[in-house]
Amino acid sequence: MIEVVAELSRGPVFLAGETLECVVTVTNPLPPTATSASSEALAWASAQIHCQFHASESRVALPPPDSSQPDVQPESQTVFLPHRGERGQCILSTPPKILFCDLRLDPGESKSYSYSEVLPIEGPPSFRGQSVKYVYKLTIGCQRVNSPITLLRVPLRVLVLTGLQDVRFPQEEAVAPSSPFLEEDECGKKDSWLAELAGERLMAATSCRSLHLYNISDGRGKVGTFGIFKSVYRLGEDVVGTLNLGEGTVACLQFSVSLQTEERVQPEYQRRRGAGGAPSVSHVTHARHQESCLHTTRTSFSLPIPLSSTPGFCTAVVSLKWRLHFEFVTSREPGLVLLPPMEQPEPVTWTGPEQVPVDTFSWDLPIKGCVRWDPCLDRREAFPGDC
Repeated sequence: MIEVVAELSRGPVFLAGETLECVVTVTNPLPPTATSASSEALAWASAQIHCQFHASESRVALPPPDSSQPDVQPESQTVFLPHRGERGQCILSTPPKILFCDLRLDPGESKSYSYSEVLPIEGPPSFRGQSVKYVYKLTIGCQRVNSPITLLRVPLRVLVLTGLQDVRFPQEEAVAPSSPFLEEDECGKKDSWLAELAGERLMAATSCRSLHLYNISDGRGKVGTFGIFKSVYRLGEDVVGTLNLGEGTVACLQFSVSLQTEERVQPEYQRRRGAGGAPSVSHVTHARHQESCLHTTRTSFSLPIPLSSTPGFCTAVVSLKWRLHFEFVTSREPGLVLLPPMEQPEPVTWTGPEQVPVDTFSWDLPIKGCVRWDPCLDRREAFPGDC
């Protein structure tokens, strides 16, 4: 028996364009109760990063796949196919790299090999939606002599920051003198520069604050004014908004606001509703606030953006956008008063009306969700399990 362990030195969360570093340890374990053991011979081991795409058949109409490319690898073959046996299509992959060939391990012996690869910057982010899924994995294939290939898959979470695709790593030599006794890690230097650039761009996009006011009205008049200080947020931030109902001419009895993502299939890939297809637009609610607000002059809310969520993106098949979805319940009666008179000569018993005729309406406000990228953030805590 052979044990293969893959360890990611910086956790499983990466920014597209960063370098993934993994240490692969191959061990021939020696059982403590064994009286005899033999050496194990391994033919080869290889590693590759790939992105698997899967679409819901009821929501997305994709062209038929190429039948000339089998999805399952016969055991008699020695071809390394990282996506063997997985659902969907492999839309992106890095060149495979050989870790070793013709390795023999004695009982209790182990050897470690380093693997590094730059994550493609042109790919989609990791995403598990109702219509499509984009899943990144590091696959390590290993074959013993006269045995079928065994695959080890390590799930990854890849975040894509818009605007970094066209940025090139500076090649100019540093002006400051460098010590010839210190080894410079080019990959580490590039990753540090990329993370620093991503942090600067995120800070510039999300730190701008300016009060935006929106008048909320229905068909009978003004309900109130909604205020928000910015429309671009990072993962992990709170969306804070204020609602002023004191200026309205229509009484608002209750309101709710939901932080949602809207997953929309592109028109050319939408399945017809008449052919049994599901809706091409789906919504997921990440946070919600509801409040009864009759006789409330001003109120506010705070909705957290989960770290495990996916920022907005757009591909040829699907687009993902963020929004605030409001729902208002208003009174049909003009000048509704549900409180007893404040000045009474003697104590009286007052009860509110049992029924109030109401109207409901909704309103959507688009916002932008961006990657939260902090080089000092523990990336293992930001990984939401099997991405």
